[in-house]
This record gives sequence, structure tokens and C-alpha cells, in this order.
Amino acid sequence: MTKSGEIAREQMDWGILSGSVGPRIRLLRNAMQMRSISASAPYGLPTGSLTVLALVAANPGSSQIALARQAGINKSGLVGIVDELERRGLAARDRSQSDRRRNTLRVTPEGEEMMNTLFALVTEQEAPIRDALGAKDMALLISLVDRAITALEESEEA
Repeated sequence: MTKSGEIAREQMDWGILSGSVGPRIRLLRNAMQMRSISASAPYGLPTGSLTVLALVAANPGSSQIALARQAGINKSGLVGIVDELERRGLAARDRSQSDRRRNTLRVTPEGEEMMNTLFALVTEQEAPIRDALGAKDMALLISLVDRAITALEESEEA
């Protein structure tokens, strides 16, 4: 049993998938998502809210299409998240000064506070990974995942 009371996953031979990254990424993503959902449940925000807040804060004026692409969320999913963030006063839509047909997003002061609160929870949820890997390997893991994502995106464009 694990600390959370779940039955530990039996270590099995991956067989023909021994050299495949997909199943391992899926396991990591699922484990992280379950921890994230559990930790952020008291705040009642949709999954992906922290990602959207962080991207908007770091990339002011970005289009919603670019945000959706970077966050790995489809456009309608992003609209739902942004609607909820706006409804709760965590983000605001403003008319673009350069293109009046387009809205830009910004994080409100309340959104900044919520983003920092949620980020602290995520940091806590990622602590076992950071502790197991150390700073150098954690940076390497992030770099390798970024390279893998870029490689897949570039192969789709070709």
C-alpha cells in the first residue's frame, strides 16, 4: 500500500513496450493529475486553471489559440476555463488594441494570488519527483520532455 492508501502498482515486464515512452508518460501524467485534482479540489477550479493563469501571466497579450496550444487544451476547453476564471474575478478579457476583433487576457491581482496558491500546491505535489531526481535531473527531465514535444509537433507539420 502507498501512503495514500492505494494499492502499489505491481512491477511488470513492459514486453515490446520496454523502449516506449508513451505508457510511462501516461502513468506519470495520470499520477500527477490525480494529485493535482485532489489538492486543488477545495478551490473548485477546472483542471488546467493554474496552467492558463501561469501562461497568461507570463505571456501578456497572447491569443487564446496560442494559449490553448501551449497548455495542451482544445479551444473550447480553454474558453470554459477562461469563462470560469473571469466569472471568479481571477482573469479579465480586454479588447486588443491592435485587433479589435480579438480579446487579450490578463490575470487580476486576485488571480495572481490564486495562481501562487495553486503553484505552491503543485510544488508540494511534485516534491517526491524532485526529491528522487534532484535539481540537475529534474531540469534534464523537463528539457527532454520539451524536446520530445517539439519533435512530435515538428513531425506533424512535415
